Amino acid sequence: RGGFRPAIIPAGYVGVAFWGGVFVALSGSRLGATIGASVFMVALVICLRYSPNGLLIGLCIGFIAITLTAVLIDWLVFSPVLEYVTLFYGVFIGWYGIMDIWDDTISRTVEGSDAHACFKMWPCCIPRCVGLEFMLCAIVCQLAGLYFALVSLMK
Repeated sequence: RGGFRPAIIPAGYVGVAFWGGVFVALSGSRLGATIGASVFMVALVICLRYSPNGLLIGLCIGFIAITLTAVLIDWLVFSPVLEYVTLFYGVFIGWYGIMDIWDDTISRTVEGSDAHACFKMWPCCIPRCVGLEFMLCAIVCQLAGLYFALVSLMK
């Protein structure tokens, strides 16, 4: 139906893991954490514009308030608050991605899952093996984020 299927199929699982790793990496410095928090708040405002419903409005406004409060406290009062908030977001997003991969592709296999779609494209790997590949990619993204955060702390 369009698009490059090998890139489209794992995009949700690998994308969540990638963004978790990016937030972990950005948590290593004050400037990086501010950039990550700003990108997060802009994404929440965009969500409010294009998909408004009661629950989403409450969640977006709540996370914008928490993140903006952390930015203001970090820049005006006390320094490491924003790095911790950004690290929490990154670890939480990455852990959610890993657990979602575990639940959807490894512990149980569903006929319409992304792992089955990859299996149909390349029949050499069973769906659980594809799920393990997704999970390894998610863990590598988190470890890369941790590495880059530690490297930025050493400067």
